[in-house]
Amino acid sequence: MLEKVTISGVELLLSEPAQVDMEWVGNDDLINQLKAAWMIVDKDDLPLNPRILGKPGVGKTTLGYAAGKRLGKDVYMFQCTMDTRPEDLLISPVIASGNKIAYVASSLVSAMVKGGICLLDEGNRMSEKSWASLAPLMDKRRYVESIIAGIRIYADPEFRLCVTMNADSSTYEIPEYIQSRLQPKILIEFPNKVDELKILKYNLPFASEEILEYCVDFLQNAHVHDEPYTVRDGINIIRYYIKSRLMNKQNQDILEKKTFENASIQVLEEAALKYLPGNYEEFLKEQKETISFKIFKNIEEVNDYYDEFVKKPDKDSNG
Repeated sequence: MLEKVTISGVELLLSEPAQVDMEWVGNDDLINQLKAAWMIVDKDDLPLNPRILGKPGVGKTTLGYAAGKRLGKDVYMFQCTMDTRPEDLLISPVIASGNKIAYVASSLVSAMVKGGICLLDEGNRMSEKSWASLAPLMDKRRYVESIIAGIRIYADPEFRLCVTMNADSSTYEIPEYIQSRLQPKILIEFPNKVDELKILKYNLPFASEEILEYCVDFLQNAHVHDEPYTVRDGINIIRYYIKSRLMNKQNQDILEKKTFENASIQVLEEAALKYLPGNYEEFLKEQKETISFKIFKNIEEVNDYYDEFVKKPDKDSNG
């Protein structure tokens, strides 16, 4: 049964918080960055509205959800799309029993009322018209206005907001007056090898160490060349690999490279195969040989360039 509240004489049905199995694994500094943004240091202070940036699949939604749960708060999630309208973000009318109009509060408004955390997922898929309806919420006013219900809703002092954003061609440019309200920027980069292995183990406790380490080596190789392959892709590859092995009544714990290659192609693309351990060394050799000698005086300069810019050392994301 949905909880009901009355605001300015209008009864609202509140949405329920998300209950999902999401735990942040790896760099806790990112969790602390979010906590710092939401912190209140004085009675006249206001929480910030951080935006979490990164490639699809690096864990932006997981980070926001996990940070909220670690603070002991209910987390409400709203999936933004190109079709999201202002009323979708706030209050929607529905036909209730007896052909009466009932007003249903969105996840965002429900979080405002209950003092929870709202995670606007993939916020830069929304148009400026939708963002404009949230402008008062993200400054000192801390309210939204629903034209449909004819009411103004003030946020509980404990309400917190964050937004995740992807960088791809299917997104809108965020207006500057909105960007200035969505601060600070928290960037999630590719994890280092240790953290990436931890993430795979957490999500795939049924996979063998050999398969996990093989996949991590593949992902780390791809990261060096800034390919868009993420730990989410690695998880899907391993899941499909294990399912394929079991379907053929084969041992799921043994690494069979041909099956892993097929899974990689079906999840990603054939071009990804060059980053698999064994293939990668040959790929690097070819890359080294194709560097133009027109910009170098001799082979020593080629080797220096290769060592500095192609063979990048592991970075410690906790760093």
